Amino acid sequence: MTARRHLTTIGFATALLLAGVARAQPVPTYLGVDISYANEMDDCGAVYTSAGQRVEQYAFFKSAGANVARIRLWNNPDWTSYSNLADVKKSIARARKAGLQVLLDFHYSDDWADGEKQLAPKAWAKLSTPEQARALYAFTHETLAELDAEGLMPELVQVGNETNGEIVSTLARAKEPINWARNALLFNAGIKAVRDAGATSKIKPRVMLHIAQPENVEPWFAAAAKAGVTDFDMIGISYYSKWSRSSMAQLGQTINRLRFRYAADILVVETAYPFTTEGADSSPNLLGEDSLIPGYPATRSGQKKYLIDLTQLVIANGGAGVVYWEPSWVSTRCKTRWGVGSNWENSALFDFKGEALEGVSWLSTPYAHPVEVTFRVAAKDEPVRFIDGDFLAGAGPLPMVRDGQDWTLRTRLMPGTEITVATALTADAVADAPAVSGVIGKTPAVVSLK
Repeated sequence: MTARRHLTTIGFATALLLAGVARAQPVPTYLGVDISYANEMDDCGAVYTSAGQRVEQYAFFKSAGANVARIRLWNNPDWTSYSNLADVKKSIARARKAGLQVLLDFHYSDDWADGEKQLAPKAWAKLSTPEQARALYAFTHETLAELDAEGLMPELVQVGNETNGEIVSTLARAKEPINWARNALLFNAGIKAVRDAGATSKIKPRVMLHIAQPENVEPWFAAAAKAGVTDFDMIGISYYSKWSRSSMAQLGQTINRLRFRYAADILVVETAYPFTTEGADSSPNLLGEDSLIPGYPATRSGQKKYLIDLTQLVIANGGAGVVYWEPSWVSTRCKTRWGVGSNWENSALFDFKGEALEGVSWLSTPYAHPVEVTFRVAAKDEPVRFIDGDFLAGAGPLPMVRDGQDWTLRTRLMPGTEITVATALTADAVADAPAVSGVIGKTPAVVSLK
């Protein structure tokens, strides 16, 4: 709300009429881990324990409270024997055995695709854009069909990983503005491949699009929608304080706005926090002092507090969950491009001896969840009503939905949320319309408006 000249504050008993409103379908909660390194770590001799007892990674995280495993897939990674289709099959089978859902993360590259680069697979590099779109469709569809035939169809599929820039591209073009006509053709090819593969499967994978760092998400999805990329079910966000300009509070506000603007579940699909700034090997740690947030020291308890507070923030703002990257990439005798060991061992969820850290308990923490709230105004003969309020975090004014003789907006808000809300016949008039204020209770509520 940008004006309060006609603000009318009324008591909670009047403003929020508790009614027998049927609960809206609650937002699904996904709490999980990206353990794409699991097979490689096992081959490198990593040992994981909990309370001194050896554990298998997938089964351990399931028992700790996880319900989803995220697994990456490269096209033709000839520089490693991991994260190819054979390795992914092994990983999905392990996740299935543990009782975890699977989020399959297509990078559409032979190597790491991230917010700074989206390198085309070598086999696609010299193809025209239409040819690349056909190749992307074929790779996605054939991969999912093959997985489905072996009982390994994932429940969730990412069409691209941290696709901030133009996908299937080059390093030289990584900093250039996105050619959205081209980008949309490629994205829609991948999305259609997921839908087509799901059409003949018992499992109908949900589609996620994924952007790194909260400050980049809203402009990217606005441009994507304008270009015709609209058929997705989930929005994934990477949040690492080291690489983001957004505070945790701003992340929450971004999630809140996104859930009102898009019919999608919003997840923090990548995050991590160090439990120490020390290292167990000579390979440099990626997360150090420059990754810390005030109030969250690089300690075991600090890591745990960060994960619990972040997850509660996500859920309170209408988000669907959090996935940790990469909890089992511990130090081993194996070499990477960056040295012997791991660049992440100080940010894993196991200590330098392989013992599970207390931060794992974030998966089983009992989080507070929002309750259903219905905003309602008598329709009369009006063609439409617009609604705005501070609970929208700047996403409004929004058009309301006709429900019988009323205009309504249904959402979920945290108990104790203070609201000021108003409606008008046009979006421009909402700011000066009479407003209703109140506090959300602990049960489903109806907010009656004029």
